[in-house]
Amino acid sequence: MLKKLILACSALSLLLPHTVTAETILFHNMNGYTLTGEPGSDAQLRRFDAVIVVDGKVAAVGSKKNVTENRSWQFDQTVDLNSKTVLPGIIDAHGHVLGLGLGLLEADLRVAESERDAVQTVTAFAANQAQSDWIIGRGWNQENWPSKRFPTRQSLDESFANQPVWLTRVDGHAGWANSAALKLAGITKDTVSPDGGDIIKDANGEPTGVLIDNAMKLLEDVIPAPSIERQQQALQLAFQHLLERGITGVHDAGVDATNIQLYQNFAQQQQLPVRIYAMIGANEPRLPELLAAGPILTPDESLTVRSVKIYADGALGSRGAALLEPYHDEPGQRGLLVTAPEQLHELYQLIIPHGFQINTHAIGDRANRIALDEFARSYQSIGGRNLRHRIEHAQVVHPDDIPRFKELNIIASMQPTHATSDKNMAEDRLGKERMEGAYAWQTFLEQGTIVAAGSDFPVELANPFFGLHAAVTRQDRDNQPAGGWYAHEAVTLEQALRTFTLDAAYASGQEQTLGSIEPGKWADFIVLDQDPFAQEPSKLWQPTVLATYVAGEAKFER
Repeated sequence: MLKKLILACSALSLLLPHTVTAETILFHNMNGYTLTGEPGSDAQLRRFDAVIVVDGKVAAVGSKKNVTENRSWQFDQTVDLNSKTVLPGIIDAHGHVLGLGLGLLEADLRVAESERDAVQTVTAFAANQAQSDWIIGRGWNQENWPSKRFPTRQSLDESFANQPVWLTRVDGHAGWANSAALKLAGITKDTVSPDGGDIIKDANGEPTGVLIDNAMKLLEDVIPAPSIERQQQALQLAFQHLLERGITGVHDAGVDATNIQLYQNFAQQQQLPVRIYAMIGANEPRLPELLAAGPILTPDESLTVRSVKIYADGALGSRGAALLEPYHDEPGQRGLLVTAPEQLHELYQLIIPHGFQINTHAIGDRANRIALDEFARSYQSIGGRNLRHRIEHAQVVHPDDIPRFKELNIIASMQPTHATSDKNMAEDRLGKERMEGAYAWQTFLEQGTIVAAGSDFPVELANPFFGLHAAVTRQDRDNQPAGGWYAHEAVTLEQALRTFTLDAAYASGQEQTLGSIEPGKWADFIVLDQDPFAQEPSKLWQPTVLATYVAGEAKFER
């Protein structure tokens, strides 16, 4: 069914130009690795030292002698890779491309070590901005601060009495505003928290400035939307950022109609250098119209749109992840259902008949159970089991529900660096007993579930080698804790590479043409200065990308 859908998508998209140069190229003298065969545990790791690319696709792979002796090739170009290591292009199965690009244009609070440090960072950033503009930033994380408490509007008011400021938490599920911003949004002590959101208030009932999940929309609705020109600039910055890190494809987790149109414009102008598998955001007002129009697939597979992203809950760090039992460190709180179960049911019933894949964000064990229940319910009423539905994050899953991923044919879209970022607070939030089903990568792989790996950039840094390192070691880049954090869930390097390549391609229905260096597939690959398979695991995060090729063309060279 999925292959038929792909063919149908191609037929709908013939107006978009093919961007591949008709050339025959020999790449040789390399230390190459790729997974081959079917996705999942049956895939085999293969070594090679030469690749022949014809019209952007792999025509032959193996030793130079073997790939050249069987026929008389006429090479337009021969590229000597100087014994460097070659891997398939990395596919980040969960990122936010526009968010990454806009973040590169906004205040970056990721390294702020305290609330005061964050304010100072924003103040320095604002010195170069027009005084009338909103000040926008992202990346603060109170769990990295000595207080471990949410920030307040008062600290921002000291530097920004009149200019509105809005700073999104690192996970994108909470925001911090000053008084000027709250005033523009009309948020007062009398404002009631919306369903699926929380306006944090102090002992006097006054808003502190921190808004969680759906409450964020109350403020974000009054922020002027970035212009089309600014969005274009942001996307181009993001493309370059990703290519420099060896990422040739991204599953863009939640885009609106404007973003899709921008992607189509880039594709028509042959300016989409990274392959985009875009998930339509379920909150897009034009969702029914977009579904009815059918999937989008450019002939060169630079752009694919045939899935929908739904938010079931929030994030663990802001206590928005929906849990079956109360938070260990806040007994009265069970998290937030961003989309009510009845709404989730309506969305599944809307989306599946159009043949679109559903990708449901679920971090807490309650949200994961609700999503799984709804998949099971939908299969019985309208089918859709064959559409390779996904749960995005699958971060905290009750042990009883893990086997259901396999039973229901659900892909687990997981982000290795979330574990190493969350290790300083996850046990606080959950308590030790509930860690059994948390960040359980190896458990999912052992039962035969396809795991598609990503970073969730800009929540985490986009560098995929940080993810490979975290997956294999269960440690941060300071190699802490010793021995790894819940190390029994660590994966092998081969497994980790598979989740970022072949299995990620399977998760978008593109494993026949992407995800490995094999004949008939697009020639997407990267060149590294180090061999990950010859390194100590502690150094897996250190390789530098020397070149990134998409369809056999160098899109980035250092």
